Amino acid sequence: MTTKAVGNNLQKLAAQWPVDPFRPHLQLKMFLESLSHHPKLTDQAVIATRSLLQDDLRHKYKLGKRIMQPASMPHHYERLTEAFVKSSQGIGRPWWKRFFNVW
Repeated sequence: MTTKAVGNNLQKLAAQWPVDPFRPHLQLKMFLESLSHHPKLTDQAVIATRSLLQDDLRHKYKLGKRIMQPASMPHHYERLTEAFVKSSQGIGRPWWKRFFNVW
């Protein structure tokens, strides 16, 4: 494949990349678009980008219940995910929940 065709494929993948709400000034999409014009761009970079976009490794290596719910803090990852979702929506925890460590 020519470098121009590989660059076009990378631009298509960059257009599908989700926006990061926590860093609006620093987007991976913009980096991928600028990388698509690089003269030494290879097919492997496009394959790796596609793999990241489609979560191939997450589907290939599923995490078990013992990893996602450790005995010491079984709700840790659920709370962490919930905090990120609420934070991206602009919803913060009240000061008293942070102070008393209440979820």
